[in-house]
Amino acid sequence: MSDAASAQATRATIGDSEFDRDSTVTRREPGVYDIDLSAGWTIFNAVNGGFLLAVAARALSDALPHDDPFSITAHYLTASTPGPAVVRTEVVRTGRTLSTGQASIYQQDADGNEVERIRVIASYGDLDALPDDVRTSAVPPAFPPLEQCFGPDDSPEPLPGASAITDRLFMKLDPATLGWALGAPSGKGEVRGYFGLADGRDADPFSLLLTVDALPPTAFDLGLTGWVPTVELTAHIRCRPAPGPLRVSITTRNLAGGFLEEDAEVWDTAGRLVAQSRQLARARLA
Repeated sequence: MSDAASAQATRATIGDSEFDRDSTVTRREPGVYDIDLSAGWTIFNAVNGGFLLAVAARALSDALPHDDPFSITAHYLTASTPGPAVVRTEVVRTGRTLSTGQASIYQQDADGNEVERIRVIASYGDLDALPDDVRTSAVPPAFPPLEQCFGPDDSPEPLPGASAITDRLFMKLDPATLGWALGAPSGKGEVRGYFGLADGRDADPFSLLLTVDALPPTAFDLGLTGWVPTVELTAHIRCRPAPGPLRVSITTRNLAGGFLEEDAEVWDTAGRLVAQSRQLARARLA
């Protein structure tokens, strides 16, 4: 049985999956939420930035009158670690079709001082209420068939950056963007692949926030290795995705002064552009 078929056979459902359990916050009081950040979503011992974005987004979905993130921007202030965290939210504005709020995730340092990890501002609405007209020049990236792509399980050795989060993802990368894994990066700054959760859970607006920050960094295709920490990330959720594996394309056009941008597009099985993002990340040049 193929990886995709296996995932289908043991499919988890939206609302009842490891991602949902681990990213769900518990309301302590209005505007204040508790969560224990799982070590299962770490990269180099730091909690993945896309997963943190989903955590903050869930808190804002509870705090605001609208459920779905439309636009969400996060500044990553300090690295988050597995363990207890607090999310504090603030309602900035509410309207008929859009509401805006901000959220911060805090943890305690070794001395017991509260440290802000990530600060988010976001606009929320109702994706199901949007009109279905589409006028776009965007086209899905060309992908080889899924069975001709490769993931972490196909590598004889752990891929650079492989960590706990890898076991929770279904990821098959386009061989044309995998030269870095063989010691021959293309230098183009491109990574493309099929993406989903390993338990077969279909994508929703919250998991799309993980998706835009879950593929190997484009810095690998530029010949760099090691952790590529996100400084700022903005994601736009355009519509609710259709079931099935997503296609994700990430590109970098400019590495300068030790920083690079990553532009991501996420396409669903219906051929729709369901999410877009841009992030600024720090590249370790030495």
